[in-house]
Amino acid sequence: MENQYILAIDAGTTGITIVVIDHQGQICHREYSEFTQYYPHSGWVEHDADEIWQTTLKLIRLVFARYPARKIAGLGITNQRETTILWDKQSGKPIHKAIVWQCRRTMEYCNQLTSLGYSNIVKNKTGLVIDSYFSGPKIHWLLNNVNGINNNSTHENLIFGTVDTWLIWNLTGGKVHATDHTNASRTMIYNIHELKWDKELLGIMDIPSEILPEVRNSTDNFGQTRAGLFDVSIPINGVAGDQQAALFGQLGTEPGDLKTTYGTGCFLLVNCGNSFVSSSSGLLSTIACDAQGHPVYALEGSVFIGGAVIQWIRDELHLINNADETASIARSVDDCGDVVIIPSFTGIGAPYWRSDIKGAIFGLHRGTNKNHLIRAALESIAFQVNDLVTAVNDDLSSPVSSLLVDGGAVKNDFLMQFQSDILNISVKRPKQIESTALGAGYLAGLGLGFWSSVNELKKNKKIETVFKSEMSSLTRKLNLQKWKNAIDTLLR
Repeated sequence: MENQYILAIDAGTTGITIVVIDHQGQICHREYSEFTQYYPHSGWVEHDADEIWQTTLKLIRLVFARYPARKIAGLGITNQRETTILWDKQSGKPIHKAIVWQCRRTMEYCNQLTSLGYSNIVKNKTGLVIDSYFSGPKIHWLLNNVNGINNNSTHENLIFGTVDTWLIWNLTGGKVHATDHTNASRTMIYNIHELKWDKELLGIMDIPSEILPEVRNSTDNFGQTRAGLFDVSIPINGVAGDQQAALFGQLGTEPGDLKTTYGTGCFLLVNCGNSFVSSSSGLLSTIACDAQGHPVYALEGSVFIGGAVIQWIRDELHLINNADETASIARSVDDCGDVVIIPSFTGIGAPYWRSDIKGAIFGLHRGTNKNHLIRAALESIAFQVNDLVTAVNDDLSSPVSSLLVDGGAVKNDFLMQFQSDILNISVKRPKQIESTALGAGYLAGLGLGFWSSVNELKKNKKIETVFKSEMSSLTRKLNLQKWKNAIDTLLR
């Protein structure tokens, strides 16, 4: 039987995941591969865009060895957002390595924009703060720092894209240069009220409009895979930035629906429907998807270093061999021994927004051992998410009563229990934690009529585990005060 499955590409920050989704909305196959991280200077992070494409292609072909291309009804793409690529549309070659969302090289330029008084213009038009996190300053940097490129040239062969656009370009053989509203909303040059690239912001950052991709709805058609790439051409019908895709994968299509993804970073997203909400608590206003994949408003809290702190514990400190060990190690000590880790390796995001801050460890003493450090690293993730939930509660009339979670780090039972303890609400972990990839697949399938509606998918959604708070109010208060003291000290 033809067209039995949907294929979803999840192009993350540290690796590529490809999943196959069946008619029941369940993942029936998964392939994954990491790719290289480059750190050319302190605070700089880069990827090789060609390596991202080749890794994606390799994994798709591995999938097709088991699930032939002729059985794939359509393809969806979700991606690390804000990561910026410029390439020559004739040769298809990037002019520089991709500048990753975590990269802080544009911090000085962002400070200049702030000092020139552009903060309110940026926030009012884009819902964002001026920060190195976003794509606009990265485009400006590339245009002004790559040999042979300058703002006075015609840019007739130069085009920009985030990772979704780069993959679409390569999958279609250069026929489609497009993105969706969710990714565009993360560039700092997209007007989320008018749903178009903003001429004033482009002028401020000296970015030519001709290099920008067309913006489409997340369930629109983004072309077909080029002839000869696979056995058959496959329609691309679902595109969304990773956090918006994760919200959609959790079927959070109604106002008030909220999720937190625990990946390289941690990202909380709450659907606000057609009502634009301007945060007074350090959150971002952005674009998400309704049940048809059309743009709606959302509030987002961004933690730059979430699960990545465990990678640091593993790869740089060599305290563990793999992340799976950390739950049992954390439980081997009664507490973290007063140690607090603030993993602001690339600055600190919501709700503080301080790009100049470095990571720090507080509370070390002679009795501190590696188990305390590992537990403190896990706790730092939960403390940062607590800051986001607190901000949401301040911005919205209805406080958060439970938290839907997804992402690789939610497999850690210690982290999820501690998260519930610190928040003092239930934390719900679905059976399928690959919500980001699922969201891209769901968008593609809905765009193609593979599923009739979101309601069809909701019938098959299952919650695997509900974590409920077991911590005393006094212990919670002491833990939160310890975190607050460390943050206040770091931000002075």
